[in-house]
Amino acid sequence: MPTDIIQWFPGHMAKTKRLIKENLASVDIVIELLDARIPYSSANPQLKELIGQKPVITVLNKSSLADEKASILWRDYYVSKGRRCIICDCINGGGLGLLKDGISKVLSDKLARYEEKGMSGRHIKAMIVGIPNVGKSSLINKLSRGKSAKVENRPGVTVNKQWVSTNIGIDLLDMPGVLWPKFDSRTVGENLGATGAIKDDVLIPEQIAASLCGTLKRLYPELLCARYKIESQKLSECKDGNDVLELICRKRGFLLPGGIFDTERGSKVVLEEFRNGKIGRITLERPDDTFI
Repeated sequence: MPTDIIQWFPGHMAKTKRLIKENLASVDIVIELLDARIPYSSANPQLKELIGQKPVITVLNKSSLADEKASILWRDYYVSKGRRCIICDCINGGGLGLLKDGISKVLSDKLARYEEKGMSGRHIKAMIVGIPNVGKSSLINKLSRGKSAKVENRPGVTVNKQWVSTNIGIDLLDMPGVLWPKFDSRTVGENLGATGAIKDDVLIPEQIAASLCGTLKRLYPELLCARYKIESQKLSECKDGNDVLELICRKRGFLLPGGIFDTERGSKVVLEEFRNGKIGRITLERPDDTFI
């Protein structure tokens, strides 16, 4: 899949970049929400340019779907780079209690000044940014204990900014999801496609699923074999992700007339089961991967 076919910059994302810059002055901190399954691929390389010197905290979200050991590696990686990072989950609420403490530590000097001025009860204002479908609205709803933000498991649902008060003394400014104009790495585009950050109808599902199968064969062969009842020897004989996808089609009986593999159906199943955590807790990249 050539990288030049992954171009994704609809008008509302250009609007989001403008909204981020226009509203920075009204917030104390930026919460960068990443998908714990793809921390590198879900990190917007334009964020530093957009927010300048504004304090930032990185949150690895959807941790219940990610490999726990890999999430710890990523957290330690960000800490080594001088970035405070916490691991949490918008699905079950795990780790959310760490967010307030993490933000308070990043803003310790500013909060001390507020204390000196008798403003200790002032709510912290935070802008929450991230790619589409990373779980911003779900996270906000967990923190606000209500359905304050619209939630759907597809990219591009939040289209306008919205302020939401929480029960932890932080007012959140939710911004629409924003991707960057071009993915220089083929792997980044494939990882974003696998998690659903890019709409399925602008990609070729068979290519995304084949790439995912190749990564699973390399990193999680046991989970792959268990989910699709594949013999380890058969999996080891697969040369690439396309072979793995065809093997899954054979195991699931996804065949067209003439014995042709129904890779369209197989791709849909593999992607849905990965996104829903049915294959297992999976992280597709590590801090020491060569493409990073």
